[in-house]
Amino acid sequence: MKKFTAVSDIENLQEIIKKALEIKANPLSETEKGKGKTIGLVFLNSSLRTRLSSQIAAQNLGLNVLTLNAAQEAWNLEFADGAVMNGDTVEHIKDAIEVLNQYCDIIAVRCFAGMKSKEDDVNESILSQFEKHAKVPVISLESATRHPLQSLADCITITENWKKEDKPKVVLTWAPHIKPIAHAVGNSFAEWMQEMDVELVITNPEGYDLDPAFTKDTKVIHDQDEALKDADFIYVKNWSSFDDYAAMPEVKGDWMLTKEKLANTNNAKVMHCLPVRRNVELSDEVMDGENSIIYQQAKNRIFSAQAVFSEILDSI
Repeated sequence: MKKFTAVSDIENLQEIIKKALEIKANPLSETEKGKGKTIGLVFLNSSLRTRLSSQIAAQNLGLNVLTLNAAQEAWNLEFADGAVMNGDTVEHIKDAIEVLNQYCDIIAVRCFAGMKSKEDDVNESILSQFEKHAKVPVISLESATRHPLQSLADCITITENWKKEDKPKVVLTWAPHIKPIAHAVGNSFAEWMQEMDVELVITNPEGYDLDPAFTKDTKVIHDQDEALKDADFIYVKNWSSFDDYAAMPEVKGDWMLTKEKLANTNNAKVMHCLPVRRNVELSDEVMDGENSIIYQQAKNRIFSAQAVFSEILDSI
């Protein structure tokens, strides 16, 4: 694996899920693999699970870890090519990346959608700079359009919780939120589930359909109750409008996931990437109930990262 920004960077999804589960059983099985190598974790946005799980995964492999909170601790970065830097920006991103090339054997970066320019976000205006200028492998810790390490952890979690021979029904359901949220998790989950042996259904209100480049031919149902019927897994996540980019069209009805809505399912396991706004996106009784596998997902973030880092190390 030369880089990791999407499911297409993985040669065999089932093999890397298997590897992650083997790592989970013995996290310290490759403590010498990263010896003498350095990974730079560059955060342009806030993080809890991604930061900590990536650090643990890297340390389990014996990697030296450099963590840069670039938005708070580095110089103000300029991203535009040809910019006349006579304003607030102090360092151009391509200069910063060139320095990271000197210090790191792997660069991992977290860069959210700006939610202002649809074109910039769809074209990955920040991540693309890292891919263009980095001379070492690049790993996405979440970008404007995808969250691949989260999606791999989701695949691991579903695999652990489904031991039957038939396909599970997996429903990605939109949830309410107080502000516009980017599409990365929803896009990424849809993209990865299409590579899994599952029946995927997406449910969201009118006006909230995700980018069809990610959903492709996945069934989209605008009636949540209909979509949840006989579900085995429910993935709860908010996102804003894609067509009317970053807008929040009026929503009729109650889309928060409650215990009552689970009654229509096949005793579905409930998933969420966290952080979650309790009693807005889903109720306390669901979050803390026996159907929730949300914390299991969070723990699996370590092993998704460790599996990817291990594969990257094999290529350098």
